[in-house]
Amino acid sequence: MRLAIYPGTFDPITNGHLDLVKRGLMIFDELIIAVSHSPKKKPLFSLEKRCSLIEASVREYRGVKVEAFNGLLVDYVEEKGGIAIIRGLRAVSDFEYELQMALMNRRLAGDLETVFMMPSQEFSYLTSTIVKEVALLGGQVAGLVPDVVEKALKDHFKKGQ
Repeated sequence: MRLAIYPGTFDPITNGHLDLVKRGLMIFDELIIAVSHSPKKKPLFSLEKRCSLIEASVREYRGVKVEAFNGLLVDYVEEKGGIAIIRGLRAVSDFEYELQMALMNRRLAGDLETVFMMPSQEFSYLTSTIVKEVALLGGQVAGLVPDVVEKALKDHFKKGQ
């Protein structure tokens, strides 16, 4: 089985992320969405909440698991038996950072590949940060995130008022 790891904070998961999951499943037999603790990013949702939202969002996809991880990504990928890391590229601005990370990962684990994927054009501008900001300001995020995430955002920002 060819296993790929799709790492990220996923705070929250968007339809752009799900687009990459679908594309990844066309290449790999199995995919683990590896949810990072990312305390530096100060996530809106707890790690447990992010994992549960992702699990609810990928329930219909065969071959997808959701797991939290901490530490070096290459160590996690090797522990799981993965052969590749999936990373999304929305714009040229993503490329420089992602290239640096891919080259460092290759240095740390030379047999590990990074597969860069572009989302569908309709999601090429979409980021979790934008979604959170729109939701915070009362804007519509329907169609940008799974329904369960839309509800979680509304509930979160309703409580914060």
